[in-house]
Amino acid sequence: MNFDWLDWSNPVAVWWSFLVAVSALNFVLLLGLRACYRANPFGAPKAIFAIEPLAFLSAVYVAGCAFRSILPRADVQRICLFNTWLSSVLVGRSIATAAELCFAIQWAIVIYELGRIAHSDTAKNISRLIVPLIALAEACSWYAVISTNFLGNVLENSLWTVAFTLVAIALARLAVSFRGIARWIIATTAVGAAGYVLFMTTVDVPMYVQRWQAELADGGHLLGLFSGLQDLASRWVVTHSFAQWHNEILWMSLYFSVAVWASLLLGGFGLVRHLLPRYRVRRPLLRPTGRPLAVPISSSSIMR
Repeated sequence: MNFDWLDWSNPVAVWWSFLVAVSALNFVLLLGLRACYRANPFGAPKAIFAIEPLAFLSAVYVAGCAFRSILPRADVQRICLFNTWLSSVLVGRSIATAAELCFAIQWAIVIYELGRIAHSDTAKNISRLIVPLIALAEACSWYAVISTNFLGNVLENSLWTVAFTLVAIALARLAVSFRGIARWIIATTAVGAAGYVLFMTTVDVPMYVQRWQAELADGGHLLGLFSGLQDLASRWVVTHSFAQWHNEILWMSLYFSVAVWASLLLGGFGLVRHLLPRYRVRRPLLRPTGRPLAVPISSSSIMR
């Protein structure tokens, strides 16, 4: 791999250095999460296969995002920073699919557990929709990278937006069912999910809509299934031009930092799960009305 382009005067070099540094930090945080689980008396650290599922899912996501940070690429455009087969869209998209499904499963598990503790059918029902929505989004992404049709990216990111709109709704509903620090953490997470939805609706999805419309205006030729698979496995264009990368820099920077930190926090849910019932709001069985309660008296009780 050629590193001659790594010059501080090149914004792409600065950006890539940031991605690598964040990936290193993410691995340090992942090791810290592992240490917390090993010290947790509720775990079984000496058993090889006894691992908290949320922490395992987080490890897959961290590793997948680190790979994509070190070897960034733009799938439909087939551009990358390094001339290696690891930069092929086939490899990168496969790793991204596995990582993103793990991320979706994390959200589904946490929201379901919170809904179970809070006795919220709304949260539990939403948790069941998250993984199917993201699986459909991944299918749309594969359609985009195989055919080079940006419409697939429009659909993919729209589905992510819908999924996290539901996540924000579930968290807002759950926040009122808890008190103290649990309520504030859940409410803050709901605000974060709403912020993600705002970013997607104002920046990310419109960007792909514009690319799709420009593609239609240019009469771009779309690839078929077999020609597309061959193309994404064998063609990658190395470029270090800021003009080629500037539209990818913002979303990738947020994705490989903030999204990974969210995954790590979800991975730590198993450390506090057992504490959450004490923060659940206990609601009275009967709502006080201020009126005397009528008690029926049977004739047999009068005879006595």
